[in-house]
Amino acid sequence: MQTSRRRRQAFPMEALAIERTLTEPIQRQLYRQIAAMIRDKRLAPGSELPSTRALAEDLGLARNTIVGAYDQLATEGYLTSRPGARAIVVDLPANSPGRDRRGAAAAVIRHPLSKRGESLMQQPFHHGAPGRFAFHPGMPDAQNFPFGVWGRLLAHRATFGADMLFGTYHVTGLPALKEAIASYLVSARGVRCQPDQIVVTTGAQAAFDLLARLLLDPGDTVWLEEPGYYAARATFTVAGANITPLAVDGDGWQMNPPESAPRLIYVTPACQHPLGITMRMDQRMRLFEIAERYNSWIIEDDFDGEYRFQGRPVPAIQSMDYADRVIYVGTFAKLLFPALRLGFMVLPPALCEGIPHALSTTGQFAPLVLQAALADFIDEGHMSRHLKRMRRIYAERRKLFHELFAAELPADVALSPAEAGIQLVAHLPLNCDDRTVVASADRLGVNASPLSKYYWSRSGNGLVLGYAACNKAQTEAGMRRLRQAIAGARKAA
Repeated sequence: MQTSRRRRQAFPMEALAIERTLTEPIQRQLYRQIAAMIRDKRLAPGSELPSTRALAEDLGLARNTIVGAYDQLATEGYLTSRPGARAIVVDLPANSPGRDRRGAAAAVIRHPLSKRGESLMQQPFHHGAPGRFAFHPGMPDAQNFPFGVWGRLLAHRATFGADMLFGTYHVTGLPALKEAIASYLVSARGVRCQPDQIVVTTGAQAAFDLLARLLLDPGDTVWLEEPGYYAARATFTVAGANITPLAVDGDGWQMNPPESAPRLIYVTPACQHPLGITMRMDQRMRLFEIAERYNSWIIEDDFDGEYRFQGRPVPAIQSMDYADRVIYVGTFAKLLFPALRLGFMVLPPALCEGIPHALSTTGQFAPLVLQAALADFIDEGHMSRHLKRMRRIYAERRKLFHELFAAELPADVALSPAEAGIQLVAHLPLNCDDRTVVASADRLGVNASPLSKYYWSRSGNGLVLGYAACNKAQTEAGMRRLRQAIAGARKAA
């Protein structure tokens, strides 16, 4: 008799608050509130719920609404029911989901992440903010991209590509795009490759991540430019590598052999990131000598090699590689627009055979619909026309940037000479901290990156400034605000 009385305890009708004005369906409201009562033990385990007919009458609802809520609760395991009997509340564990245990969880879960996860959470990044064109480093101009053409090509492929573009096929890349990339690289960058050496990725960063998994064991040495691309350094750091600096300065790459044998050497020879200089031939030859001595892989990140404003673009160092140790990485982020998230690798033959297995395991392969539209964009000549036009626009904007920089900014803030790329480095005096300037510029709506972020074993003090996405008015306004940010940083010093 005691059990029967417990099971038939009064149902707390006052706890149900059904709002007919909400967009949330009434059935969902009912389900949610009863589920919360069960989790919080306000409905005792083993107690019976009112019949669907009775609860419908009490709440003034249709019986089907109650039946639907009860059925969902039973499906998820909050209730047990059988034909002809009332639904019974299930006895859930004390730590069931939904209970507010944040304080207890914080005390129990002291180290919720792996060491790799903690490292991932601490790596630097810079994504800027929408609408802030001045002076986001490395940002191309999207205003002049032919989105009308792109939209037409993408719509066509999305409409007529169902048989070949909407499955997980061609994980190394759509054959048509691989052929288009190979043809472009041979003519524009001097790369020696066949289409089956091309691997299409979701951007260059995805390529670095995959290569780190393929080529590095924890404790291996990576010889990496300093100053250098911090996102690449982050990838190799998370992989457990020991990062050894390859010093780069006004004289180029200091090719003194590292103290420990590098498993991997990362370089940006066509347009050094962030300094914008180009690796001389003697330094290229020295790089190959060192790689051969230590049997090292070379990752050539050719992120910005197409935009050269002194002479013709310099061929990729992969064109000189007859030992099959250079892995060429490229991206369409600078040529087209970053949100496209398409990049590629040119692998030495030794790495090609097993790469589909690695890509299938990591999921780092790009959507086929985008690849098909990009193949059409290249094959129909749109990319070459766009690139030719943007070289002219960027040359004009680069000249304007130099003129306004000299006119607006203090004489002790100097631009580094750079031969290529869509960003420039401004060196700051010692009494002006670059991170303070960047923080002040951000408050003024100007996008910049501190040069010190690109160093890790020695110091640097300056600004990495993009000019390509800024029209004349934006550059003028950006320079005035940047001058104001520098003045504020001097006062704070």
